[in-house]
Amino acid sequence: MGVEVRAVSGGSDLRQFIDLPYRLHANHPQWVPPLKLERRIFLSRRMNGFFRHAEAQYFLAWRSSADDAQQRPVGRISAQIDHAYNDFHGAHWGWFGFIEFEDDEEVVHALLAAAAAWLRARGCERMVGPADFAMNDECGILIEGFDERALIHEPWQPPYYQKLLEQDGMQKAVDLLVWRVGVADRHNTLPVIFELAEKVQSEHGIRLRRMSRLHLRREMDRFAEVYNAAWAENFGFVPYSKKDLDALAQELQLAYDKDWFIVAEREDTGEVVGIAITIRDLNQVLRKMNGRVLPFGWWYFLRKNKLMNWIRIGFLGVKPEYQHTGVAAKLFIEHFDTADRTPTKDGHCAWLLENNRPINAGMEAMGLHVNKRYRMYERPLAALHSGA
Repeated sequence: MGVEVRAVSGGSDLRQFIDLPYRLHANHPQWVPPLKLERRIFLSRRMNGFFRHAEAQYFLAWRSSADDAQQRPVGRISAQIDHAYNDFHGAHWGWFGFIEFEDDEEVVHALLAAAAAWLRARGCERMVGPADFAMNDECGILIEGFDERALIHEPWQPPYYQKLLEQDGMQKAVDLLVWRVGVADRHNTLPVIFELAEKVQSEHGIRLRRMSRLHLRREMDRFAEVYNAAWAENFGFVPYSKKDLDALAQELQLAYDKDWFIVAEREDTGEVVGIAITIRDLNQVLRKMNGRVLPFGWWYFLRKNKLMNWIRIGFLGVKPEYQHTGVAAKLFIEHFDTADRTPTKDGHCAWLLENNRPINAGMEAMGLHVNKRYRMYERPLAALHSGA
């Protein structure tokens, strides 16, 4: 029977949209079920700050079997336009995300065609993704590291996702690297990294401190100074606005850990020159909760500090004018030192663009190694045939 793609409409469709990956991946040990309540909030146009500068449509692909007239969902996708991105770059890009599907090329083609048609109708010239909804959320298709477990904000997909997307004509835009960070990796670090770190304060007058939870919103203004300068050339970059920072501060209140929210600043002026925001791996808790708060999920959540011993370095950056001072080396050595005195055993540093040679060279100098790779795709919408 044919595949029919329809826009999500109403609570029942949204529930099917959220539930689909649970059916597709439930038997895969590396996939971690997200909390369903959190997904509902995240997808809400009223509650997610992304929609202050963006619009989106969710789609479900349905198929009915030959012996059963009742349709069942076999795939999903979102199509979104981030007007802040397009305004900043002078572009007409559209994005797709939240893509999940059965191992069926007809389903993949129908989903991509629906997203492309929606974006083209709104003037978009290129379709890029996947991103749920943006590059600082879950993004990319896993192409290496299928046996590695997914940390927080890292998607997991089976190998056929890459195969079917590329068979349907999606082209590689860029690969995102995930570097494994282990406490035991300290002895593999080149001596020059330690030498650079030791000179940061004595030669450049730059010190490290921890962010204040009480003043986390104010800290986010300082974070944005670094982010909007250090990440400006990155693929998919969008500068943080004040409203974005309001939402980010609220989100990070839940993930805040005094050990892992670090600021590098000048001793003389207090100017923030670098930041590192590392979060503990909530996926270690979500795996036990299995997507639900009740009946026993709440118990695991209350015990989360005892369950989490991995970290994910989400943001680590230095303003361009201070990148010669060794601040990045100091921030990384501080991660080793912090891991030594906390229960932390291991972690990831993600997402690093494959074409960012200086930062990837730094990772190699730290003795780290790539253990996962994700791919971002693109396709000019004008290149799609008229049936899309």
